[in-house]
Amino acid sequence: MRDYRQIKVWQKAHALALAVYRATTRLPTDERFGLTRELRRSATSVPSNIAEGCGRESQPDFGRFLSIAAGSASELDYQLLLARDLGYVSARDHAVLDAQAQEVKRMLNSFMQRLRAKG
Repeated sequence: MRDYRQIKVWQKAHALALAVYRATTRLPTDERFGLTRELRRSATSVPSNIAEGCGRESQPDFGRFLSIAAGSASELDYQLLLARDLGYVSARDHAVLDAQAQEVKRMLNSFMQRLRAKG
């Protein structure tokens, strides 16, 4: 069993989730059960799936959870774009969050490739 807190991509994903939570406090209240909820759900899914995968006993199980985390990161990527295009998130804030999301996606992809190479 791995300690997920020691994994760099988890640390970056956790920071991204915190940043998304902060950014979504400024979304309209009528989006509380819409886009705000979806942004927060996808943002927390990334580090959550990394953590869950760390608790699994086999490399293939861990890889599967990393893949789910990567899917959630892509979902977040789109939701951030939608929030920007709707004017809920400024272009500047979107650029910062998007850069974090892209970094997490690259790190997850690299991590999955290394895991497969070991496998």
